[in-house]
Amino acid sequence: MLQIDILLSALANGLMTGAVYALIALGLTLVYGVLHVINFAHGATLTAAMFAVWAAHDGLGIDPYVAILFLTPLFFALGYALQRFVIGPASHGSDSNILLVTLGLSIVIENALLAAFRSDTRSIDVPYGFSVIELGNLFLPLPKVIAFFASFLVAALLWGLMAHTDIGKAIRAVSREKTGAALSGIPVEHVYAVTFGLGAACLAVAACLLMPTFLVNPRVGNAFVLVAFTIVVLGGMGSVPGALIGGLIIGVVESLSGLYFGESLGQIGIFLIFILVLLVRPAGLFGARA
Repeated sequence: MLQIDILLSALANGLMTGAVYALIALGLTLVYGVLHVINFAHGATLTAAMFAVWAAHDGLGIDPYVAILFLTPLFFALGYALQRFVIGPASHGSDSNILLVTLGLSIVIENALLAAFRSDTRSIDVPYGFSVIELGNLFLPLPKVIAFFASFLVAALLWGLMAHTDIGKAIRAVSREKTGAALSGIPVEHVYAVTFGLGAACLAVAACLLMPTFLVNPRVGNAFVLVAFTIVVLGGMGSVPGALIGGLIIGVVESLSGLYFGESLGQIGIFLIFILVLLVRPAGLFGARA
């Protein structure tokens, strides 16, 4: 039988990892909630953000947490420009075209990163990379503790933006009734672009929080986005609280599955609970019933 300390340590690590998963899923569910399409370029954008963090540290010596200050607005601008000047015009308003355009963007971004950085795996060496915080009998990695609280802060800021600002109200209006919002004078294309920008900005923050403990290569985003897709469906497509709770659940399930079944089989638990939720509640935990 496992010692209680080991079990609590696995739970704590699962919650901390799940918070970052939730941050990655937030951008995905936000874009789905407004455009009602899956952004296939989400994983490639995360990879690009992680390489940007690595390049800022390797070339300029900038700490990943400091990089949040300029990479977040930079990726917001990139996401805004991609939707406004590439995805929107190329899709001609068709959902199926948006899927194909984002899939094409994903391939372009991945191959551009492969050409620029080759297939080598890279990492960042920071002084606090192996620091731990002692909490009773638990020893928690400092970068993961920072990522945990930062993810909640970003989720709270995003919730506040959606609930209390004019652009947040415009995003919610467009997500519910695009035609009615347009007739009310809301610039729909601008709202679409802002939503894409917010999704990319969330990925930039997630990349800065991940890099002190994770490695990066041109394909790394695919592994994260697969988990993010699961979280979005589990929490309910388009639900910000669902993405947060879903991320924490997935993180804990992955950690406990790895503890009981071994590291290589850790993700089996994710898909078992995913299938169970779909059988019991197809709309997800926080999704609206049809």
